[in-house]
Formats: sequence, C-alpha cells, structure tokens
Amino acid sequence: MGDERPTVTITPYRDGPLIVRGPIVLLDQEGEEIDPGRSPVALCRCGRSRIRPFCDGTHATTRFRAPSGREDR
Repeated sequence: MGDERPTVTITPYRDGPLIVRGPIVLLDQEGEEIDPGRSPVALCRCGRSRIRPFCDGTHATTRFRAPSGREDR
C-alpha cells in the first residue's frame, strides 16, 4: 500500500513569491494556525509585503530578484 496523502507542491516563482498548492496547515512560531483564506497560497520571499507571510505583489515594485531554481553560491 503506497503513500496516499495528497501532494503539496511549492513553486518558487522567479523574482516573486513561493506558490503553495495542496492541503497545508500554516503555523506561526508559537504554533498558532494562520488561516490563508485562499488556495493556492502565495508566500512572500522579498520581505516587503504588507500582509506577510503572504505575498501582496510588492516584490514587483521593489525590484526583488531571485531565481525560480536553486541558487549556486
């Protein structure tokens, strides 16, 4: 019998947010649940969103840059 849990995927968009698709539970550092109120969920990567941890599109106006793949440093 295989793993029958629903798949969750996280996709980093180039110069944008992390898009989370699938059934998730989002918790703050105290373990309290944060209701995203939507699906899929866009999580901020630039740190400038006014609705963190969610993305509000601010990355586009702040010239945030990040690849969609893994960075080699």
